[in-house]
Amino acid sequence: MLRLEALSAGYGPLQVLFGVDLEVAAGEVVTLMGRNGMGKTTTIRAILRLLKPSGGRILFDGREVTGLPSHRMARLGIALVPEGRQVFPTLTVRENLVATARPPLAEGTAWDLDAVYGLFPRLRERSGQYARTLSGGEQQMLAIGRALMTNPRLLILDEATEGLAPRIRAEIWACFRRLKAAGLTILIVDKNLKELTAFADRHSVMEKGRIVWQGDAAALAADRERLLGLLSV
Repeated sequence: MLRLEALSAGYGPLQVLFGVDLEVAAGEVVTLMGRNGMGKTTTIRAILRLLKPSGGRILFDGREVTGLPSHRMARLGIALVPEGRQVFPTLTVRENLVATARPPLAEGTAWDLDAVYGLFPRLRERSGQYARTLSGGEQQMLAIGRALMTNPRLLILDEATEGLAPRIRAEIWACFRRLKAAGLTILIVDKNLKELTAFADRHSVMEKGRIVWQGDAAALAADRERLLGLLSV
């Protein structure tokens, strides 16, 4: 579904990505791991065209989309749950959700208010509250629900469990497993190696703007000690 070929990008004269190659097949869950500052979020920004690549190609469903603007990338069915949640604070929970709603692009699970409330019952209870009054965990649920309301074909999760209490993290990981079981394609950035090992189909590790390791869960387990060195702060 998604393919990056020798993708390079940066900020002004500062180059951050150096020839990144990455693939995410339909129905697959793929991780993007690495220490802070290694280029993970920059990769996501380049995929979504929030940052203009300086080289390489982005393909979605076999079609080159490198030059498309960000709103066209969203229309293709790519949704982001951004680091730091970034909900609309002065809108209610319901208003946050319906603001991004659109019909599904293909057959499968159709995400509407009832479906999102079924995934996160707490959002139904707080549907009339302003987003700024929610707890951090509830805001994260809202950010995930808002992305699902676009009925994405590819969901990108950038540190979606960071800074949350253990109980809330467990709830959100359980929801991610339900999304995977429903067949949603997911690219996930997270630091929880234990959860990622059990959750994802394939893994990729970034170091200094390059993909330096890729493999499935068995390969990760076999190379765990070396990878821990690449992932530790």
